[in-house]
Amino acid sequence: MISRVEYEQVKKETLTFFENANIKLTDEEVNKIEVTDFGLNRIRELGLQLVEYVNTERCCAKDLILLPRQTCPEHLHPPVGDSPGKEETFRCRFGTVYLYVPGPKTEQPLARIPKGKEETFTVWHEIVLHEGEQYTLEPNTLHWFQAGDKGALVSEFSTKSTDENDIFTDPSIKRIPVVE
Repeated sequence: MISRVEYEQVKKETLTFFENANIKLTDEEVNKIEVTDFGLNRIRELGLQLVEYVNTERCCAKDLILLPRQTCPEHLHPPVGDSPGKEETFRCRFGTVYLYVPGPKTEQPLARIPKGKEETFTVWHEIVLHEGEQYTLEPNTLHWFQAGDKGALVSEFSTKSTDENDIFTDPSIKRIPVVE
């Protein structure tokens, strides 16, 4: 659970990423910014901020903001109904993103795992995304990502998003944010 004060502070910081990237948001989009701590109460280590622009039966577009060294925990997007799961492309717009997927383990990864959560990160094939670079994840692929020292703004283009169905490696995670 995240406090209202911390939620508002993180939202304010999130808006500076859009301003610095010269991305204009409508008042409605600003009001829809999601700030999630995944129920862990460690927003600056384990969290994610996003604004969803469109999410139809066929496509979804979002911008994801990660504060410096903030980590989106390991998860996958499972099959739902007739869908094989969400396919998504991450395009780095600002900063650097360390993305981890199944594959040969990177021996000296650049990400820093939050203390006490080491066992909840199991895929270690590192893909570094710099500004202007992108990577596409197939449906039902385990992955996690962390921003570099400056934070990051990432555009996500995907098939339909059903975040409430995401499966996290860490069983203590609650995907839908609760603000007190």
